Amino acid sequence: LYEQIQKQALAWAVASVGAEEIDEIDILNARIRAMQMAIDGLGTPADYALIDGNRDHGSRCAIVTAHETVVKGDGRSVSVAAASILAKVSRDRFMTAAAAQYPRYGFDRHKGYGTQAHYAALEAHGPCPLHRRSFLKKWEAGRGEQG
Repeated sequence: LYEQIQKQALAWAVASVGAEEIDEIDILNARIRAMQMAIDGLGTPADYALIDGNRDHGSRCAIVTAHETVVKGDGRSVSVAAASILAKVSRDRFMTAAAAQYPRYGFDRHKGYGTQAHYAALEAHGPCPLHRRSFLKKWEAGRGEQG
C-alpha cells in the first residue's frame, strides 16, 4: 500500500531522527520530534493532526500543531494507518540500504531490532556508526548477564 498511499494522499511526509540525536534527547523525544517534522514537511499544511498513541510530548519535544492523540490509532483511523505504513516501510527501506553499507549486521533481516542475530553480529563485529549508544547499553547489559 506504500506506493498507493503516496499516489492518492492529498499530502504525505516521512521524517527521521538520527542515532546521535536519539541518544542526545531520548527515543520518546526523538519520536515526537520526527512526527512534528513530518507534519511540518507536508506539501499541504495540516490544520489538525491525529497522533498515534497517548503521548504528544516528551521532556524536550512536543507536537505543536493542533492535534489529538488516538490510542491504537492505526486501527481506528485510515490516515493514522496510512502514516504508520509510510513510516514502517520507509524505516525498513532505510535498514535494507544500511545492510548494503554494513553487510555484517544483517539489518535487512532484523531491521535493527534487538534480535539474537543482531546481538550476535554486535558480539562478532562490534557496533557500526548506525548503532545508537542507548541501544548498545541494552546489548552490553545483556552481555553482562550472560557472562
